[in-house]
Amino acid sequence: MSSKNLIDKMNDALALELRAINMYAHYSATVMGINRMQLAPYFSKEVSESITHADFVRRGIVKLGGVPVTERNAKAIVHTTDYQLMLNEAYETEKIAAKAYTAVMDLLKDAGDRDLFLSRIHIPSPRYRQKSHMPSSA
Repeated sequence: MSSKNLIDKMNDALALELRAINMYAHYSATVMGINRMQLAPYFSKEVSESITHADFVRRGIVKLGGVPVTERNAKAIVHTTDYQLMLNEAYETEKIAAKAYTAVMDLLKDAGDRDLFLSRIHIPSPRYRQKSHMPSSA
């Protein structure tokens, strides 16, 4: 396994977490109507989780001798007050992040470190599986 390749994949995951922090903070502030009572705290909690995940990944990158990115993933954040669109955007963001973490785990698995990574990072566990059952608006 190439340490550079692993660092690159971890930086991809970090950039996605940085994007998630911005997106969830934005949605927490802009969600409107009766759904605000439930969704504003939900989005705020997601901000905190993304900060924790970003910190863990950032430290891992440094431990491997890499330089963590400071720019978020470039995918545009949809500006809306429609809670269904917000939830769909959150779902899509989590699916993309799950793919990024899977790529990291696959590299660690090849090196025999996948279990260590899973025991340290809390992202691919219940959080992503739970969100995979979110309904889409159609």
